[in-house]
Amino acid sequence: MSCRRPAPLELAAPVKRLLGEFEALLQPPLFDPAHASFTLSIAATDYALRAVVVPFLEALRPRAPGIRVAVRPIEDGQVYGQLERGETDLALLTPETTPPDLHMRRLFDEQYVCALRQDHPDAASGELTLDRFCALDHALMSYAGETFRGVTDVALAKIGRERRITLSVASFLVLPEILRTSDLIAVVPRRLIRGNEGLALFAPPIPIEGFTKSAAWHARTHHDAGQRWARALMFETCLHETEGSDGTG
Repeated sequence: MSCRRPAPLELAAPVKRLLGEFEALLQPPLFDPAHASFTLSIAATDYALRAVVVPFLEALRPRAPGIRVAVRPIEDGQVYGQLERGETDLALLTPETTPPDLHMRRLFDEQYVCALRQDHPDAASGELTLDRFCALDHALMSYAGETFRGVTDVALAKIGRERRITLSVASFLVLPEILRTSDLIAVVPRRLIRGNEGLALFAPPIPIEGFTKSAAWHARTHHDAGQRWARALMFETCLHETEGSDGTG
């Protein structure tokens, strides 16, 4: 008794069906942010919290109300380990401070501006001369909370000038309130100070080198659908903020 072998055309349909089912198994499930529920952990300085996380949260909440965000401080020397262990999903750094072997994307280039209160005696002039800039009392942000030298002083030293720093603080976030209630001036990142009422902004009287802000993440989350969506939203938000800036500074 002989068994008839199926004709090739008879095999085509079931084989095609099996291949389709196999390909479906390989495809990641479609991500629906409106119904997503997970926690996104972000490591950030207080500057990045104001410049990146705040606008990101504004865009995130209407789109993905079930995604919780936990923000933790940047810990020097600990970032890679925190990302690798899953304690942090995304770190907001600079290219220079990003550990090797991490995925990284540039968010934006930051510039510095001079900020002082709107009714400051020098605010009405519309600009600051180098002599007047150096004569004013300055506030400086330093994470160490004790140094009285920053990138502005490096730029001044190149032309043989110096300024008078009378206050050093360890947080960017307190600076706007200090400036609004004193005669101090500060050289600050534009994104930090933009939109603060009661402050006047001027271009520095000398070129001051800015910096680049970037996002870094570990390979373990590189292909995760939810993480990829959240990163893409952050990138889009930073791009929108850049295109919508007034170019001050």
